[in-house]
Amino acid sequence: MHSLPPELKEWLDAELVKRGFGDYVQLAADLKARGAEVSKSALQRYGSPFEQRMAQLKMASEQARALVDAAPDDEDKLGSAVVRMTQEKIFTLLMDMDIDAKDVDVNKLFKNAAEIGKASVTQKKFSLAVRKEIEEAARKKALEDAAQQASETGRQHGLSAAGVDALRLAIMGQL
Repeated sequence: MHSLPPELKEWLDAELVKRGFGDYVQLAADLKARGAEVSKSALQRYGSPFEQRMAQLKMASEQARALVDAAPDDEDKLGSAVVRMTQEKIFTLLMDMDIDAKDVDVNKLFKNAAEIGKASVTQKKFSLAVRKEIEEAARKKALEDAAQQASETGRQHGLSAAGVDALRLAIMGQL
């Protein structure tokens, strides 16, 4: 699979996902029609670990989502931990795979880990901004409701129109 042209490999990866990592006979025929001779067995050897990685990634994403929902992280401690864990995992993989360091651009790997951290911070800032907007809208609505209730009560108890307006402005913080 690694010898396939990039656009064909991209198509293959998308098709594997689309077909639910099955239908290897038809997939081999489709590849042949596109000019690549790949056996059903080779496709299965490639597709099986790919499917496992996709399942692991999906599970990790679901667990991360559940963790964030269960324990909000306004200081982005989780994002920092992810960057550290990613760096550690990269080192471990390089050691376990017995890869020659000359063949790997470690700076690029760390840059990608840093980008993950930046994305986490950006997402956190956006989340805080949205939360602030929602809280401000709820605060404004509560003040409007309180001002309306105070106005109605003031009128019922004989407060003048000017008094009702002053009360309303005071509650809304505009006096």
